[in-house]
Amino acid sequence: MTTQNLLVELFVEELPPKALQKLGDAFASVLADQLKAQGLATAASAVTPFASPRRLAAHVTAVADKAADKAVQQKLMPVTVGLQADGNATPALLKKLQALGADVSNPAAAVAALKRAQDGKAEALFYDSVVPGATLTAGLQKAIDEAIAKLPIPKVMSYQLETDCELPGWSSVNFVRPAHGLVALHGSTVVPVKALGLTAGNSTQGHRFEAAVSPVVLADADSYAATLKKDGAVIASFAERKAEIARQLAAAAAKVGNGARPIEDEALLDEVTALVERPNVVICQFEEQFLGVPQECLILTMKANQKYFPLLDAAGKLTNKFLVVSNISPEDTSFVTGGNERVVRPRLADAKFFFDQDRKKTLASRVDGLSKVVYHNKLGTQGERVERVRAISKELAKAIASQLGDAQLVQDADLAAQLAKTDLVTDMVGEFPELQGIMGGYYALNDGLGETVAHAIEDHYKPRFAGDALPRNTAGVVVALADKLETLVGMFGIGNLPTGDRDPFALRRHALGVIRMLVEKDLPLDLSALLGSVVQVHNDSEIQLTAFNASIGDGLGVFQARAPFQEQVVGQIEDFIYDRLAGSLREQGYRAQEVDAVMALRPQRLALVEKQLAAVRAFAALPEAPALAAANKRVGNILKKAEVEGPVDAHVNPALLQEQAEKDLFAALQRFVPEANAQFDAGDYTASLQTLAVLRAPVDAFFDDVMVNAEQLDLRLNRQGLLKSLHEAMNRVADLSRLVS
Repeated sequence: MTTQNLLVELFVEELPPKALQKLGDAFASVLADQLKAQGLATAASAVTPFASPRRLAAHVTAVADKAADKAVQQKLMPVTVGLQADGNATPALLKKLQALGADVSNPAAAVAALKRAQDGKAEALFYDSVVPGATLTAGLQKAIDEAIAKLPIPKVMSYQLETDCELPGWSSVNFVRPAHGLVALHGSTVVPVKALGLTAGNSTQGHRFEAAVSPVVLADADSYAATLKKDGAVIASFAERKAEIARQLAAAAAKVGNGARPIEDEALLDEVTALVERPNVVICQFEEQFLGVPQECLILTMKANQKYFPLLDAAGKLTNKFLVVSNISPEDTSFVTGGNERVVRPRLADAKFFFDQDRKKTLASRVDGLSKVVYHNKLGTQGERVERVRAISKELAKAIASQLGDAQLVQDADLAAQLAKTDLVTDMVGEFPELQGIMGGYYALNDGLGETVAHAIEDHYKPRFAGDALPRNTAGVVVALADKLETLVGMFGIGNLPTGDRDPFALRRHALGVIRMLVEKDLPLDLSALLGSVVQVHNDSEIQLTAFNASIGDGLGVFQARAPFQEQVVGQIEDFIYDRLAGSLREQGYRAQEVDAVMALRPQRLALVEKQLAAVRAFAALPEAPALAAANKRVGNILKKAEVEGPVDAHVNPALLQEQAEKDLFAALQRFVPEANAQFDAGDYTASLQTLAVLRAPVDAFFDDVMVNAEQLDLRLNRQGLLKSLHEAMNRVADLSRLVS
């Protein structure tokens, strides 16, 4: 058995660029895993994936030409079934042995070679054999078939191959792109495997235009990358090619000078890496007159349509230069430069035209147009949605303004909410939906509405993703919060809930956005009351049961009637938000028990949750914590059983206290609970819990010496009331029983 390195390459037509890296990694990992599973490679074998626009390949070290033979023991059947009374083999046993390849010419010898062992309650016959290890040809064939079958192909295409049989005809093949070559080298030896109608060899193709030779002949598995680069003008490694593009981009920007830098966009870099086999970065430019258009428009059209890298200056402003990653490296790059500059010019001219045309109408004049844009057939038009967002914004702004003393907030938030969606009916956003909100901000400034309203309009979609910035001003926070709450209540109300990994209306992201704004902006808003007011706004909003406006088009349907949203919607959304918050807190490093203890109280002021968690963590570190948490759990169970017969009143009659332990506990509550409550009301949750920690001794004594469920009714109710008082005092910050391991 010899061990050498293995190289497998599948040469195809241009692969989908956005899926290329995943395809390359999946092909290599599945191929290697299959070889290891068959004993042809070991856990120490290193796997190197290769992926370029026209190839998927994998290099695996230390691959054997044959796997080691394996001794196996196979259960045949119970002794009573396999052997006759005289010990001779039954026909069933001989047939089974023959099927396994055993020599049954001498039945007595065959039986003697078997082993007898207890199998459960019965004795069984076992057959020992040696299974030959897989050969590399057979094992690699299985591995390649499995690697191809398990590729995460976004969309399969079907194409035909000419058959090699004597009769004329075609065979159909299904793969992501037509395949034209297969390489399989074990060291320098070709492994005769097949895939997608192709037979493996030792040659491949290089760059379409710049390969030095065709075909590119590979001497051995280890020379694959170097030979392709030298003879084929191809950098086969995705990671190496990406690093080379990044290096060339930085070098080109430095050549431009003045602190210029290419825009940072990892997704664009990955996509461009998947489009070229031999990258060559060239510097291009466009007319400075286009810089009068908002830079977001120019950047988006260059990135999305042309895959260019715009250059920013040291202040982050767009320059009139951009970088192109070309797939060819001619001595004279003027044709490449001129061609790309010529291509981008109409794109930028379109953006300028849209911008100039949109500014001829104010945002206020576009409000009526939203009544012709359908939001959802159960929730009405965008115009109706805007009115709901306005109503929610007014309530939020009033509540926040009363705390901040900002008299202008209500007016600014209302105006921003009214105009926030009007850029949806502009030409620019119609062409580039990604710019919604951003263009609204620019057009608001053009209309002279001021930065406060303009920024609120621009920011009302924030946070758009994890780690995104929050709105810059309070009016923006109000509108963004109203917009997300309107969506959550509306979608939950009509039953459009996230399921598994499907979340078409981004409700999880909306919930996280609500959490971040309530927490990071320390908004004085109670969650239940907030959601209840949004439900009321939805129920007050009348949905017209009329056909869509003729300008939208005939045959598109009518708005569907719906029943008023019920109060349980508030509970459903609360659960949804608490679930998102709990997950976020665990990701931040809080223990599950700590999070569960605080979330169990369904906190209304989300901005205070982290203070509560800090208090719980400090309490859990106290020596009294385990005993008090256990006692708290016991109290909760007692009260739960008692409340089956009716609610327990947290009232204690001192005259009915008989045992010294219950008198001591009552006295301790009278002494320390007011102090703890004052600390709680002042927001010092840590001090509040630490003050209550002194109750450990009287609580322990109470459970040692006092029978809670006394036969005398007034005594029993009084003791239950004492425990109710204790339970309420201990669980204002968190449900401490959740800390019990």
